[in-house]
This record gives sequence, C-alpha cells and structure tokens, in this order.
Amino acid sequence: MSEKRTSIHGQWANRTVFILAATGSAVGLGNIWKFPYITGENGGGTFVLVYLLCIALIGIPIMMAEITLGRRGKQSPINTMIALAKDEHRNPGWVWLGWMGVAAGFLILSYYSVIAGWAMSYIFRTGSGMFLGVTADGVNSIFTDLVSDPERLLAWHTIFMVMTMMIVARGVKQGLEKAVTYLMPLLFGLLVVVVIYAMTTGYFMQGVEFLFTPGTITREGVLTAMGHAFFTLSLGMGAIMVYGSYLSEEYSITQAAIWIAIADTVVALLAGLAIFPIVFANGLEPGAGPGLIFQTLPIAFGHMQGGTLVGVIFFTLLVFAAWTSAISLIEPAVAYLVENKGLSRIYASVWIGFLTWFVGLGTVFSFNIWKDKTMSIPYIFDNLTFFDTLDYLTANIMLPLGGLFIAIFAAWVMREQSTKEELATHPVIYKTWRFLVRFVTPLAVIIVFLNAVGAIKI
Repeated sequence: MSEKRTSIHGQWANRTVFILAATGSAVGLGNIWKFPYITGENGGGTFVLVYLLCIALIGIPIMMAEITLGRRGKQSPINTMIALAKDEHRNPGWVWLGWMGVAAGFLILSYYSVIAGWAMSYIFRTGSGMFLGVTADGVNSIFTDLVSDPERLLAWHTIFMVMTMMIVARGVKQGLEKAVTYLMPLLFGLLVVVVIYAMTTGYFMQGVEFLFTPGTITREGVLTAMGHAFFTLSLGMGAIMVYGSYLSEEYSITQAAIWIAIADTVVALLAGLAIFPIVFANGLEPGAGPGLIFQTLPIAFGHMQGGTLVGVIFFTLLVFAAWTSAISLIEPAVAYLVENKGLSRIYASVWIGFLTWFVGLGTVFSFNIWKDKTMSIPYIFDNLTFFDTLDYLTANIMLPLGGLFIAIFAAWVMREQSTKEELATHPVIYKTWRFLVRFVTPLAVIIVFLNAVGAIKI
C-alpha cells in the first residue's frame, strides 16, 4: 500500500459537495446546448436509449478510473501521474497524460469562454425585448452582428474569464465549494422552471414522445451517442482527476460516479423536455443543429406569451452551466502552479486566467477579422479556423486519448491491489468495473476516436 498523501489545497466538506462539483464540471453547454440538437438530428428515443447505455458502459467506468487516480495522487494531474508512476514502479513518462489533461482543459476554456459570452449577451438581448416579434432573418442578423463584432465578443469573453478566475482564486473551500453549493441548485431550479413553462405550451407530450419513443437510428447516430456519452461527463481533461484529489478516502468512488452520471443525464433529459415542446409549439425544426439555441429558440421566445422572461431564465441557466464547467477546466493548471512554482492561488489564477484569455482572442477573431484565415495539418484536418482547430484537436484527439490512457493506466498499469484499495467496493462491482475498463471501454473509445478523425467510417 502506497503512503497516504494529503492535498495541500484542502478537501471537499462531504461527498454531496464533491458530487455537486463534479456534476457542475460535467453539466455544461454540452447538456443544454448540444444534447437536444443531436437528439433532434438522430431521431429521438432510440438515440437517448443508446446514449444511456453508453453512459453505463463508457462514461461511468472511465469516471471511476479518473477519480481513482486523482484521489490516490492527491495533487494536480501532472504531479499525480508522476507520483502514481513512481508508486507502481512504472515509466515516469506517464506524466505526459497529466500534461495532456491540463492542456486540454486550458484550450477548451479558451474558446468555451467565448461561447459562454454569447449566452451572457443573450440574457440582455432577450431582456431588452430585442427578440419580440422577430423573424428568422432578424434573429440571424442579431446573431451575425454579435459574432462579427470583435470588440463586443472580447468584452463578454473578458467578463466571463474574470468571473471564473474570481472563484478559482478563492480556493477549494471558499471558492469552488461555495460556488457549486449555490450555483448547482440554482441551475437545476432554473431548468425546472423552463420545463414547467414547457408543460403549458400544449406540446409537452409531443416533446416527451420525441425524446422517449423508439425510432430509427443510423450507425453514425450510434457513434454520436458513444462520443457524447464520453464527452458529457467531462472526462480526459484533468478536471475530474483534480476534483477527485480533494475527495476524502471515506467516500465511495463508485457511488459518487453513479450519482454524477445520473445527475448529468437528468439535466440533459430535462433540457430536452424544456426545449422540444417550445420548438414544436412554434413550428420549428427539432433537428436544427448547433443553431438551435442561439438562432432558433430566440424566435420562439420572441413570439410566445411570457417569452421574454422565459428567455432570460433560459440564457441565465446556460451561463450558470458554462460557469460551473469553466472553474473545473482551469483548476488543474492553477493547482499545478501552486504546487510547483510556490505561487499563491490568487497569483496562479491571474496568470492562468490571463493566458487563457489571451489564447481565447484567437477564437474571438475566428468569427470576424480572422474568419478567412485557416489552418491545416496533413492527414488530420484541412482549412479550419483557429476556433475550429482548437475544437477539433481537443474534442476529437486530446480528450479521447486522455480517457483511453486513463482507463489503460488504471486497469493495466496500476496493480489490482491499488485500485481495490481506492474503490473499496463489492467484489462483483469491482470485477465488472475492471472488465469494462480493461476491454469494453477502451475498444469503444478507440472506435469513437478513429471515426472522429476520419480514420474509419462505420
């Protein structure tokens, strides 16, 4: 048994706070923005069923593995991988896994902050009545005016980054813990308010049927469900690992992972129940794609009774979801600077926040003054903007590889006794987890990865 470590950053007050924090990390734009539209594009009920199956077979096993590594290492992902490789007498080169997770979180937040800024701006646009009686062309014009104005995007990007770093700078107890304790219940509450409104549209049952009635799903739809089940739980980017490092040994990793997956899935399904009745009530297209939130729903908010209030609540919900994810994305890098450079959390947060903000300028400009400037990497991608390049590299390469090698390290590199000590669960549950994370989960992630980079088409 390795020596017991203690995190210098503190630890969560209890398991509930950890679940709220990890759920906050997992619940983001992907649940409220992406899940509804990919469900719409892939036929509804059958897609949801496949997605839930993938959560059980891919998401939960990798989450258990990532929390296990974090709690055993009790440090930032980089130092955790150094310590665990040493504990298990393995090649110190495994530190690259920690570096990749920290880098992925950093890069994701750099563009995530810009998209969150859109949602912040829409709170005020909706509240001002800008969408009242607006046509589809009018909504498109409003959106185009926003993203084509670099100064406006820069302002919202800056505000969101400052909000994020103010929380992270306050530490685990006074910052992260307090934030999720208030923000997560508010997020759930706001989502329930929108669902209750959706029940009054007269199309609620149509939304229920769309989400839960089995339909036809393509092979591509299955791969989309597999990929989203992996990405939605915030895996492979160091966030869950560093949050796991603040978890006391007395709490069950298995139970925590299951509760996080349930909460994350409930938010995604509630988002669907909130959005689809409004979409159907206004004769809109449920498979409208990425524009569903910023270019389709505003039409509905502008034409329905009470739409201004519902719209403000909805975009506030979107910002809260992005905010709880953002603080987890930057925490691994901040923790590393505190551990290795002797900086206070305030200085570490300022430095990482500034660097993230600076890289985010590339995303800001990708929608306007740099929109015609593209990048290419032979055999990987062609002619992508700066924003699309970061999105492609993180979502399609860094996160799947991170999740895959987390599974490999936990199931093949660590000694069985080490993982048994951390999971401390029923033998049948442990054996099931070990089988899934050794064989089923890695194979599924490899398939998703190869399909995403175009190496295979199933």
